[in-house]
Amino acid sequence: MVFTRTVTCLAVMLATGTVQAEDASRISRVTLYPGSATVERVAHVAAGAGRLEIGGLPANFDIQTIRIESDGGIRLGEFSVQDVARTEAINPRQSELESRILALGDQIAQLDVERQSAELVTGYLKGLGESSDEASPHRANDTRNLAATLEAIRRGGSDALGRIQRVAVQKRTLEQQLAALQRDLARITESNRDSRKLVLTLAAERGGDVRVSYQVNGPGWQPTYRATLDSTSGKVELVRQALIAQNSGEDWSNVALRLSTGQPRAAVQGQEPRPWLLALREPQPLAKSYAPMMAMAAAPAPLARSDARARERAEPLFEVAELQNMYATEFEVPAKISLPSDSHKITVQLTHQSISVNQRVQVLPRQDTTAYLIASAARPQGVWLPGEIQLYRDDTYVGASRWNAQDSEQLELPFGRDDLVHVSVAHNKATSGSAGIIGSRRERQIADTYSVTSQHRQAVELLLLEPSPVSNHEDLKVEKTFTPKPTKEDWDDKNGVAAWKTTLPAGGSVKFSVDYRITWPKEDSVTGLP
Repeated sequence: MVFTRTVTCLAVMLATGTVQAEDASRISRVTLYPGSATVERVAHVAAGAGRLEIGGLPANFDIQTIRIESDGGIRLGEFSVQDVARTEAINPRQSELESRILALGDQIAQLDVERQSAELVTGYLKGLGESSDEASPHRANDTRNLAATLEAIRRGGSDALGRIQRVAVQKRTLEQQLAALQRDLARITESNRDSRKLVLTLAAERGGDVRVSYQVNGPGWQPTYRATLDSTSGKVELVRQALIAQNSGEDWSNVALRLSTGQPRAAVQGQEPRPWLLALREPQPLAKSYAPMMAMAAAPAPLARSDARARERAEPLFEVAELQNMYATEFEVPAKISLPSDSHKITVQLTHQSISVNQRVQVLPRQDTTAYLIASAARPQGVWLPGEIQLYRDDTYVGASRWNAQDSEQLELPFGRDDLVHVSVAHNKATSGSAGIIGSRRERQIADTYSVTSQHRQAVELLLLEPSPVSNHEDLKVEKTFTPKPTKEDWDDKNGVAAWKTTLPAGGSVKFSVDYRITWPKEDSVTGLP
């Protein structure tokens, strides 16, 4: 397949015998998005060049996204993109692996020759030893020759058998290395069966650079974070990192890398409004005999195996996070990186900042008597993609969590259990009975007391949350009594969740009481009661 597009018409046709520049390009910069990348290549052309060929381009890059620019003194003409069979295009990493595999194969073959040679020696010595045991008048008289022969057999046999053992050990090691290289090669060749070549016509009045960029789907990056809480100073060191990988079919060697939160794969325009039409129709039951046929007709046709593999190679290596922001945030990786086209993941550090936080102990005694330490602060500026966050408290690893900065207006980070805070629950009342005039309604009363005790040497902030019962029907009545009165009801806009914020004194304790009276019509039943 050949795709041709005119960049700039040449004013004068190039004379015959112009110089041709052959594939002297290198990847200078990559801008990586979640699920795609923009690759920028630079090729130097000499004065008088009339043609430039750039090979080894990935087979799945978007031809429509090609952009070509040049230095002054280089006029650009037409270009075409050609598909190249794999036998004609092997990337440097693949070529290196194949060379190492061939070299290891030669070493293993040499060891096989050495082993066979040693086995010939042991076979000969074995036969010689057997023949020396045969009774013969001449040999029986020559005791000195017999002893020398036996010593030679012993030394030769020991050397040969030792050589066979050493060869077996060396061969086993080489075969393990060979298997590892073959796995690496399989990963590369699976995602890089074909390639493309760019052929550009130009007129170079003087030497200079030609820059080519294009978009390729598949490579991607995924944010990861590391948060370390210093409980004494009340600061969190927040490190933003990026996990990156690519299987585009071309190796990235010593390239400048830029990471962007933009999403070129997403739609660039929203949907047009459609009329909301209502109509009445009489119900028409579906005939049961036709239901299986309709289900079969709706089933999609299976993809061909080759098409499925091609689609798999074009899919992003990471889950693409959905963002609702006005502008993209970009990060320049400070050092140049090298990343082969084998889906191998590497991590790079992006930013590092220190944030002052408020610490609190949070408990939810109705569901769990464990106390957890939470750090909160104003949300940092910029775009923060959802990602995995590794959590450390006073340089001790406490675990990992999924963090999505868009879920809250504040930065909220959990830092594990607080085993110096103990929570106990006392069930004071859980009764059922009748209520109302002549027992026309049923009643359930639930009363509990929560005790929170601290063994800390200093006071700590406490947040206790209580999901109280909520009625969704006018005939279902709920009366609530809280002691003390909650700091806020419907905490964090969660219906019915009461919240108490207080100070838990050093070595002290606090108590909270809840009392619920629930009534409903006698003929009805209620779900959700304990």
